[in-house]
Parts: sequence; structure tokens; C-alpha cells
Amino acid sequence: MQEFDVLVVGGGHAGVEAACGAARMGARTALVSFDLDAIGAMSCNPAIGGLGKGHLVREVDALDGILGRAADAGAIHYRMLNRSKGSAVWGPRVQADRHRFKAHVQRMVRAQDNLTLIGGEAAGLILEADRAAGLELGDGTRLRAPRVILCTGTFLGGVLFRGEERFEGGRVGESAATRMAHQLRDARLPMARLKTGTPPRLDGRTIDWAALPEQPSDGESWTMSPLSSGRVNPQVFCAITRTTLASHDIVRENLHRSPLFSGAIDAAGPRYCPSIEDKIHRFGDRNGHQVFLEPEGLDTHLVYPNGISTSLPVDVQRDMVRSMPGLASVEIVEPGYAVEYDHIDPRALTADLQLRAIPGLYCAGQINGTTGYEEAAAQGLVAGLAAAAAALGGAPPKLDRANSYIAVMVDDLTLQGVSEPYRMLTSRAEYRLRLRANNVSSRVPGLGSVAVCGGVVRRHGYERRERRRARFAEVFQSELPAMDLADAGLKVRRDAGVKSVEGWLRHDGVALKSLSPWLGDELTDDPSLAEEMAEDAAYAPYLARQDAELQDLRASEALGLAPDFPYSSVPGLSNEMVERLTAAAPSTLAAAGRVAGVTPAGLAALLVHARRLERADRASPQSAA
Repeated sequence: MQEFDVLVVGGGHAGVEAACGAARMGARTALVSFDLDAIGAMSCNPAIGGLGKGHLVREVDALDGILGRAADAGAIHYRMLNRSKGSAVWGPRVQADRHRFKAHVQRMVRAQDNLTLIGGEAAGLILEADRAAGLELGDGTRLRAPRVILCTGTFLGGVLFRGEERFEGGRVGESAATRMAHQLRDARLPMARLKTGTPPRLDGRTIDWAALPEQPSDGESWTMSPLSSGRVNPQVFCAITRTTLASHDIVRENLHRSPLFSGAIDAAGPRYCPSIEDKIHRFGDRNGHQVFLEPEGLDTHLVYPNGISTSLPVDVQRDMVRSMPGLASVEIVEPGYAVEYDHIDPRALTADLQLRAIPGLYCAGQINGTTGYEEAAAQGLVAGLAAAAAALGGAPPKLDRANSYIAVMVDDLTLQGVSEPYRMLTSRAEYRLRLRANNVSSRVPGLGSVAVCGGVVRRHGYERRERRRARFAEVFQSELPAMDLADAGLKVRRDAGVKSVEGWLRHDGVALKSLSPWLGDELTDDPSLAEEMAEDAAYAPYLARQDAELQDLRASEALGLAPDFPYSSVPGLSNEMVERLTAAAPSTLAAAGRVAGVTPAGLAALLVHARRLERADRASPQSAA
């Protein structure tokens, strides 16, 4: 019987990051997957990043994960989303060549020290004294390890739907993890079903590209990972089309043939990425929905029509896509489908994604009710680092809502649970001004995580960046007179005196580039770091206010709460939080923060109200007497 420190089930994005993260920590790790050639496959859209998701990619990368570098290795289209808004909510996104992306993931996985790859079905868990102790494979092979991480994606009890068709599987052409699903259900874990879907793949040679508006790749040089050498592939354009009233009529006439409406599927799907059936049913007043035609690679004719995920029958899918501009003669290569799968209620997990009911068993990715490569990869990394640290007697990096989107997601999942597939959004992070996608290389490695789980190249890169930061900080403290700036045409008052560069950057209309005549070439060594520091200077007053709120909250955790505290009177608490707090009757603010479903924002509102009541009580005549 082979023995390991950590066993990881599943070769998707969660499994890859979990296995490589644990191995980087020094744990003897094995990755078990149905098909080793499918490790790192992009099972749905060929894109990495986006709003909120791009933050996760860069945080995973800063913890020396694989996703960011693989995205750059496969990138054929770069686009920074939300450019019209502040940089805190920008979303870096790349369109990737599927084959190049997967090949790079596999190269990195196979080159990872301390990692063994094992092909086969993880048929069941080995449990001893109600703890995870290993795995039994479909061929009877037994593997032992005190820490097991399930990264089963949509394969756990997965069933595919396309019109009247039904077949088992986690994605087309691959088997479902049925025996494992039965074992988990027999263990009486809190489980439910969720649904996701994918659009039909189109033959790009049958698209009238000339009739459609193009969306080119950004003409810039940013990459997902600072370790990438730049943009290595030719860049292609995407095109934009729309559904039409004719498309909507075709869908409406065939809703009874969709498993989403026939009753075959009753699980919830992702609210922020609904099927075209859902869109047309819920938004009947719309005369069209945008569809992005995204090439799947440089050496394939396949095109991914982002925006028309569907489980309609094949003939309906064909008629629907041919009713859109530029697609009148299009051919479908692979029809779309929906997949329904088992997930575990993430409120059954601890903050390190370990199941309370089965110590030593961790879950990451869609098994926890999330959707998306980025969310899966981030969870896999958290579980992998935590499992390795527990097995080896160490400690993983300390992440919390104030320093990472990863912690925001884990917090949301384990405290609030899910009623639909969870998707990362910038609006979920209350400290998003400090959690920008362009400052990840500064804030995440600063937690000591590079020393814990990073490689030599990453560590040296961080140390060089910190030396440059110290040098740039001196430049930002240099003083410039208002008169000189005004004479150069900047919109500042001539009598505004002398201020530091950092001070001037807080003025509207004063950007780092406009100050370059006085700064020389000092900041050209690392323009991205210079811009990051300029944004820190611009946001400084708001960040200082958030720092004060954080310190106040952490210093107030011992604040007492009466057994009859009036939670229903606290502005900002949801009905669910009021109900749970009333039932739990926590004695302190810290205890209230551990009540499932109570968010940090709710805790802050509770602190304000508790202090107000405390001041009113001290000021009352009865109290004075």
C-alpha cells in the first residue's frame, strides 16, 4: 500500500492547485484523476479572469500557483474589463488557446517535486475512527494518507442533459464519480444538487466575420503573472453578435423541450451566467442579448459563443444560432448541454475547507457550490496549503477579508453557504480599495506566504520589488512647488504651496504621468509598481479610514452582548442574520462573528449599534443613579 501525506482527487483547476500547493510545502502528495491526459483541461469557456475573478487569478499566482502563468502561456486575447471605473474594480481577463493552456499546466504539474500522478477512479474514501485515512481506487488499489482533498468538479454524481437526452458524466465524454457520491451521501453529509451549462461550439469557418463588429486584444503589455516573459502568442480578435426576436421566438416555442423547464432539472443554476432559456424567460422585454464569439485556439476552427449556454435539443440550438447576425450558415461542432451535480453545503466546512464531520477530509471547487476556474483554483490552493501544513505540523499563509479576495470567498462560503453556484464579484469585498488586481504582488507575498509556499524565483522577484519600492518611496516624498506645476499647465492653484509627489497625486487631474518631467527616469525600472504606489497615494485617505475601522473592529471583539440584545433593531442585518444571532445568543462580538451566516459587514453594523446602546445606557438617569 502506497503512503502519502496528502491525496488529491481530481485533475481540474482546484485539484492542480491543491496538489502542487501541498507539494511545494514539502508534503508527499499524490494527484488521482480519471484521465491524466485531461489534467488542466478547460471544460467550459476558454477564458481566465474577469471581474472579481481576475483578482483571484493574481492572488493564486502570488502564492506561486499555476493558473496565472498557464493563462499567459495560452493567451491569445487580453482585455482589461471595467476600465471606465476605478482600478479597484478592474478585471484582467485573457482568452486562452485550450491546447497551449492545458499543455503548460501539465508541464508544471509533471515538473513539481514531491508530486506523484496516479490515473484511475477514486472509488471511495478510507475512514478510520471517523477520520480520513486514504482512498480506494476502482481497481482495488489502496492509498493511505492522513489528509485527503476532494476536487471533483461537476463529476460527483454528474448527469448531463441535452433536450430529451440524459447521460452520466462530469462533462461530455468523461465518466461521473458515482460511487464516491453514494459514499458521501451515506455519510449523511449536508448535500444538494446544482446546475451549470455550456453553449454549443461553432465552426469558425462558417461564421460571416466581416458582418460583425470586432473586439481586439488590448494593445498593452500587462500579463496575468509577473513571472511571465510577456505576451508570447499571436493575438486574435473576438467578434460580437446578438440574439434576435426570431431567436427568442425559437427558444420560447421549445421551452417545453428544455430540461430546465420540463422538470428534469430542478437544481439552481448560476444567477450571473444564466442559460439562454433563463434569459429569455426572465427578461421577456429584451429584444436581444449580446453574444461574444471567442476563438478557442490558434490551431482550431472552434469558436465559443459566450452568452448562450443551453440545454435545448440539438435541432433547436441549430435554429437558434442561425437566427443571429453573422451566423446564418453556421455549423455546430459540439452542441451545448447542462450538467447537474452533487455539492456539499460549504457551511459544513471549517475556514481551511476541512469537513467538520470527517477530520482530514477537505473539499475544494465546485463540490463546495462554486462556479468558475478561478474560484476552484483559489479553493484548491487554500485546501492544499492547509492540508500540507496540518500533515507536516506547519502553518499556511494567513489570509483574511482585509488582505485577499480568496479569504472573502472562503468566508462567504463557510459562513453563508450557497443557494446557487457562487461567483466571485468585486462587490463582495468590503475592503476592495486595498484589494486591487494590480497590487496583489505587494499585498499577498507580504504575508510571509512566499517563504511558506513559494519558489526561489518568486521569492527573489518579491525581494527585488521591495527594494524598488523603498527607492520609489523616496521619490514620492520629494517636494514640488505648485507654481511649477501650474506653469506646466497642470490644473492646480498657483498659491497651493509646496507638496510631496504623494500629496499632489491626491488632487483631481494630477496623475503620475503628468508629474514625469520632475521625476526623471527613476520610476521606469518598474512602471507597474510606480502606478500601484500612485494609486495608493490617491486612495490614502480612504485606506486610512478603512485601517481605523479594521483596528476598531479587531479591538472590540471582547465587547459584551446581552442575552436579549435587540438584533432586529440593527440596521444592515439581514433577516437571516437576525434569526441566527437571536437563536445563538452570543455573549461577545467575537462569538457573534463565529455564528454561521454573519458577515464582517454585519458584524461592523452590530458593533456600531452595540456601542450606541452602551453610550445610551451610560447616559441614562437610572444608570447615573
